[in-house]
Amino acid sequence: MRKLLELRDLTAGYGGGAVLRGVDLKVETGAIACIVGPNGAGKSTVFRAVSGLLEIMGGSIVVDGDRIDHLSSADITRAGVAQVPQSNGLFPTLTVKENVLMGGYLIRRQRSLVKERYEQVASLYPVVRERARDKAGNLSGGQRRMVEFARALMLDPKLVLLDEPSVGLDPIVLAQVRNAILTMNQTGKTVVLVEQNVRFGFGVATEGIVMESGRVLMQAPAKELLENPEMGQLFFGGVIETKGAADEDELADVC
Repeated sequence: MRKLLELRDLTAGYGGGAVLRGVDLKVETGAIACIVGPNGAGKSTVFRAVSGLLEIMGGSIVVDGDRIDHLSSADITRAGVAQVPQSNGLFPTLTVKENVLMGGYLIRRQRSLVKERYEQVASLYPVVRERARDKAGNLSGGQRRMVEFARALMLDPKLVLLDEPSVGLDPIVLAQVRNAILTMNQTGKTVVLVEQNVRFGFGVATEGIVMESGRVLMQAPAKELLENPEMGQLFFGGVIETKGAADEDELADVC
C-alpha cells in the first residue's frame, strides 16, 4: 500500500538543538497511527516538524510522494496537511459556524466550494449544524473537539494530525471522540494522533509508534503493541506479567 507520510532520518529541533534524532517512520494511506512515549520523547515535535513550524536540520518529510520539509507552513497546508491542536483551538467569542468556516480560509474566494465543504462536515458532525449560531465558548469539551475536527476537514486534507485529542475528557466523551476519529478516517483521511492515554490512542489506532529520546523505538500494529510487556516495563512505569486484557488495564493505569 502507498505510504501517505514518511519521515526519513529526520533531525529537527529548536535554536540549533536537536529534539528529533534520526526519526524514521511510515504511515500508510488510510491508516490511523498513534504516537506514544514518555514526556520529552519528541511526539509533539514530530507534528511541529511535519507542519513546518520548526527547523529541519537533516533528513526529509514526504507526504503522498512529495517532499514538504522545504515548504512554508501555509504551503504544507495547501499540500494536504491539517492539524488539530491539543486544546483551546477555537475562538470562543465566534460562533460555531464562524469557527468552522475559518478552516476554509485558503478557498474563501470559492464560495460555492466553501458552502459545499461546510455542508459535508456538518453532515459528519451534527453539532456543527445544531449549534451553528452558538458561541464556541459555550460548548462542552467533547463538542469543541467535534467542531475542531470539522474545521480541520474544510480544506479536504489528505493527512490530519491530532494532538492529544483525549486530553481533559471524561470516559463518556472519550467514546464520542473515538467515534469522531473513526468517522474522519472512514471519509478517506489518514490520521496520526499523539497521545498520553495509551489505552485510548492504541484503542482507536491501527498502527502504533513508540518514541523515546527523539527516536522511534518500536512501530507495529497497535493491538500488538498493547500486548507487548516491554511497553509497561520500558516507558510507562508498569510491570506487565501476562499478555492480553491484563496488559491493557495496566497500561491504562499508568497513562
